[in-house]
Amino acid sequence: MMAAQNNVAGGKDPWGGVASTGGKGEGMTRGSESKNPGRPKPDEKVRQLQRKLYGAAKQQKERRFHALYDRIFRPDVLEEAWMRVKRNKGAAGVDGVTLDALEQDGVPKLLSELRDELHSGKYRAPPVLRRYIPKPDGKQRPLGIPTVKDRIAQMAAKLVLEPIFEADFLPSSFGFRPRIGTLQALETIRETVNAGNRHVLDADIRDYFGSIDQMLLIERVSRRVSDRRVLKLLRGWLQACVMEEGKYAETVSGTPQGGVISPLLSNLYLHFLDIVWQRQCAKIGTLARYADDFVVLCSSRGAVEEAGRRVRIIFERLKLTLHPGKTRIVDLTEGREGFDFLGCHLHMRMSGKLWKEKRLRRYYLQRWPSKRSMKRVRLKLKELTDSRRDGVKDVQVLVHDLNPLLRGGGNYFCTGNAARKFLQVDKDVVRRLNRFRWRRHRRQAKPGQRIRWDRETYEALGLHRLRGTVRYPKQCMLHRESPPVSRVRGAVCNGVDQAGESPAAAIARFGCVAVSDIGKG
Repeated sequence: MMAAQNNVAGGKDPWGGVASTGGKGEGMTRGSESKNPGRPKPDEKVRQLQRKLYGAAKQQKERRFHALYDRIFRPDVLEEAWMRVKRNKGAAGVDGVTLDALEQDGVPKLLSELRDELHSGKYRAPPVLRRYIPKPDGKQRPLGIPTVKDRIAQMAAKLVLEPIFEADFLPSSFGFRPRIGTLQALETIRETVNAGNRHVLDADIRDYFGSIDQMLLIERVSRRVSDRRVLKLLRGWLQACVMEEGKYAETVSGTPQGGVISPLLSNLYLHFLDIVWQRQCAKIGTLARYADDFVVLCSSRGAVEEAGRRVRIIFERLKLTLHPGKTRIVDLTEGREGFDFLGCHLHMRMSGKLWKEKRLRRYYLQRWPSKRSMKRVRLKLKELTDSRRDGVKDVQVLVHDLNPLLRGGGNYFCTGNAARKFLQVDKDVVRRLNRFRWRRHRRQAKPGQRIRWDRETYEALGLHRLRGTVRYPKQCMLHRESPPVSRVRGAVCNGVDQAGESPAAAIARFGCVAVSDIGKG
């Protein structure tokens, strides 16, 4: 692979590194040697590779990378891929091999076999196991669960390919990207609406993952990657057979939901929408996209109708269609309507403080957990505190099980206006715990005696409290001197909670289905 020319020293990349100009690199463009004594850990070496790939792709927009396949089966890349697959957990595939069974048999042996198969070109994507999970609308979402070995291969490919495409992705894309997430998407929407764009195209793509044209997707990959072995590997994953109820079926379109590399490929497919919108439609409205969920924020009714027309024209090129029953135009002016996005309900409310002090009617966009999110968390609470749970007699066990749910949801929704919803959840938790304890202890109660426990009793046992945790990551743009919309990087609530859980996983458990769950099988 040729070295990148005139790489800008000191430029930051999505993996927290900087572009450097000296030293030797392993199989890639030149970069500075590690200042740490001793041999670099695999994670450090993989990060160095990603930074060099990102720098080369960022600096040379038309470059096609032709020597990437041998990076995929590098020992350090495969080892890092295994660590990430293990951290994501997930179920077994068609071979029935679980993560625990694989560790007992020996991880080094498996990685060595996988490396030999990839090196010799004999590796073939195995069939994926079809499973279904419930969708918020009551329907079933199909998943394709790869084997653990195949997930490692996909993760290794993602580690190598992601920096190249990340260099091309635009600020309007927020889904499944390094150091960018749901908080940035929601804050961009909040600031844009508060700036005056109060007409929203709330779009929904019909069967997105099943409608992706595989040939068109590979064509878009090949604009950056010319390595035929890498393209062959990607085709194998896209066309892998599906096993359902013991029968195999071929895949002719779409990308399997459940594959580790699927979020990257789905992002790349809709990158065409981002490019066309930035070049030709930016004056119509602001696009904010999280994977296959997106909205367009416009300043007038006519503009939002034109935005819908433009989106349909672009989707004709991508062979996609908008869902007619779920795609709608929303007027946020003075709180007339609202819409749901990423598990939150967004609605404009009048500022009570300005009305009370200055008699001014000012409306600002606020967000809180949507009805679906609240319904899902109540169902989860009911499941965890069911008095018929086998073997559970101590309420402290329930507190231990409830805390990850409360912390995860609290960390995600705490950046909005969820105070009332948090109080409702806190009350529901106490009510469910009291119900559990009463059914367990009512036989010990004397006639006419009422046994009651308050919230302080459970907090003494370590129960997490949501009340008092709401905080905005920063001030609204209308109260600042600089008007441009920012990306809001590095907010406290967008990090990792005490249980080591990512915000995307927290969303799914607290109330909305996230595609990140799909990658975990």
